[in-house]
Amino acid sequence: MASKIVVIGSVNCELRDVFTKLAKLHTKQNFSFAIVAGDLFGDCTTEHELDEISALMQGNIAVPLPTYFTLGNKPLPTRVVEKIEADDEVCENLYYLGKRGILKTSEGVRLAALGGRFEAAAKDIKSHNKFKPEFTESEARALYGAHTADILITNQWPKGIRTGSKVPLPENATPPEEVQCLADLCSTLKPRYHISSSGNFFFEREPFFHLPSEDSPDAKPVTRFVSLAPYSKTSKQKYMYAFTLDPKAPIPFTVPVGATATPFIASQAKRKALPSQSQSYHRFSTGDDYQRPRKRARGPPPGPEQCFFCLSNPNIATHLITSIGNECYLTTAKGPLSTADTFPSLGFPGHMLIIPLTHSPTLSLITEQETRKATYTEMQRYRESLQSMLQHRSNGKLGAVTWEVSRGNGIHVHWQFLPAPADMVSKGLVEAAFKVEAENLEYPKFEQPNATEDASSEPGDFFRVWIWGPSRSEDGQDSEGGEKKKEGVEKVLILPLTPDFRFDIQFGRRVMAKLLGLEKRISWKDDVQSQEEEETDANLFKDSFKKFDFSLG
Repeated sequence: MASKIVVIGSVNCELRDVFTKLAKLHTKQNFSFAIVAGDLFGDCTTEHELDEISALMQGNIAVPLPTYFTLGNKPLPTRVVEKIEADDEVCENLYYLGKRGILKTSEGVRLAALGGRFEAAAKDIKSHNKFKPEFTESEARALYGAHTADILITNQWPKGIRTGSKVPLPENATPPEEVQCLADLCSTLKPRYHISSSGNFFFEREPFFHLPSEDSPDAKPVTRFVSLAPYSKTSKQKYMYAFTLDPKAPIPFTVPVGATATPFIASQAKRKALPSQSQSYHRFSTGDDYQRPRKRARGPPPGPEQCFFCLSNPNIATHLITSIGNECYLTTAKGPLSTADTFPSLGFPGHMLIIPLTHSPTLSLITEQETRKATYTEMQRYRESLQSMLQHRSNGKLGAVTWEVSRGNGIHVHWQFLPAPADMVSKGLVEAAFKVEAENLEYPKFEQPNATEDASSEPGDFFRVWIWGPSRSEDGQDSEGGEKKKEGVEKVLILPLTPDFRFDIQFGRRVMAKLLGLEKRISWKDDVQSQEEEETDANLFKDSFKKFDFSLG
């Protein structure tokens, strides 16, 4: 069923005037909900503004219908922040979407919001303060996990939004600052409406259609970009905008009259295809005959009953499972990169998967914070237990590499764990291998994560790798029997996955295959074992891991 929605520009603490006018309009139009784009409260420094806030929070100013807001250019008043943290709302009918938020209303309308101003200098300081009016590129990428949105709300304009448009700005108007990562976000979510409130004027662009996807080559998602003026008693610029939206309406197959192509097509055209793999990794390999297969159109992502990693799938290969914890489980890899001969001290491949029980494409998209943190903690515990087993079995001769591909459009997040010669780790060859391969593929540079961040909710899409070298006792021997050990060596690297390039999902396996001289085993499908061989390797692993398996305690 279609919903009537009204959007309001920056209110700047003129709460009584705006909500009184909204109430009169709501009586006639019967809106489903309202959205405030830009600053709801403004500076809040004058006596009038402080009185307005008091009247609102005491119930003397009524909000006539459910109203959602995010951040503009100004921080929220301290009193408002305290009320939100205590009650999750400012007052009846007034709800904060967060600086970065995703919400599905009771009418089924999907809202995605990114408030505040872009801070390029804060690129590597991914602030998680949901009340601070600035955002980073990583926080914009974090919203890719929403996949789609009916309405995208941003304070600033996306870069290039006026490209191809014939709609002029008002006379003497200063064009607002435009931000590239907001253009990328709009291209990713393809919202039906993109709402902003930047500048002192009203601007409504012609509708524009996005490029078709592989899943729906004939569909033409259409976005309408509207920027509202701030409320003013004197200006005649439009600060309210109403429209009707049916969230269940199918994506159109025809372009509406007057629509243009996406103004972001120029930036999309810059996306790089993968260069020939035979040109890469020249420091670690003499050649590579691998060719990237053609992509086929994909259907909707599988749910838990069809997911190969979910225990609720009746067809899951249970004989590969070696340990089940409270939040995740451990399994041998199907078509492992390594073989029983790769690491003779083990006697089995040692290529393992650490898989959350919760069906989610990324850890950060596990909605319950407690579950997300418990899952990450237990995954780390499995990783550390595997490393302890390696140190014991190899007498300190093996390190390990663990990698994760975290993408909002993925299916079921998991970590891949693979042994690696300890001397390759200590000499920096493993780290160099990942960096060289990324450089040759023209990927962004690897970054080191901020130590103060919650690693379980790293925002955005990324590739993460842990490179671990074993601890040694003073005489160089394994010290599992309680002898004091020197600290091992571990490095964590993150490669941000931006929309500018296509990422090879087998990147981690490819790097390690070349480094270990296993190029012929890059594709797991080429090395699938018989079930009997899989069961033998799984049982050999379980025997070796038994004393390190905390799930048996």
